Amino acid sequence: MATNKRKHEKQGGPSAKKVPPWMEGLKQAMENPDLKVLETDKAVVIKDKYPKARHHYLVLPKENISNLKSCQKEHVELLEHIHEIGANLKTRHENSAFRLGYHAIPSMSQLHMHVISQDMISDCMKTKKHYNSFTTDYFVPSETILKMLKRDGKVDINAKDMKLCLEMNLRCHLCGESQKNIPTLKKHLLLEDSKKNRGK
Repeated sequence: MATNKRKHEKQGGPSAKKVPPWMEGLKQAMENPDLKVLETDKAVVIKDKYPKARHHYLVLPKENISNLKSCQKEHVELLEHIHEIGANLKTRHENSAFRLGYHAIPSMSQLHMHVISQDMISDCMKTKKHYNSFTTDYFVPSETILKMLKRDGKVDINAKDMKLCLEMNLRCHLCGESQKNIPTLKKHLLLEDSKKNRGK
């Protein structure tokens, strides 16, 4: 009886855990022409609706994959394709440094890789958790995920350690200087950005 129940849950029956509607938002965003940047036979690129930097994209597979935990060795080729798309996106902004990666514990359902410029200047970057989710180990590089998947056939991330990353003290990811709060951090980042531009 217990075996049948587990099977029913896996197939999405009445006993399966329901996902809140807001968590499914990325699936709708993939169809939004105002957000869509490009599309291949395997993936879609959209602009992040709430960007945390000047340039912030999401690369999502068309295949229904909830998150990194759902990835298996058979998904290596797909994730390599997603990484390649992200690498090509960077060439659209030659004067900006980028990182490609995944949140260790994403809040939204549907696997997505972030392609984000490293200025971290945005009105949507409002909290310590926002900032730390992109500037600490909580943000796992795409190369690390691919290496793990090829080696182990799965992605194994310590959720407890990752949650602690979000609570870390604010520190500029560019120079390492400690910051009191988000307003002072933003002023600091703008100053660092102006220095960079003056040096060009």
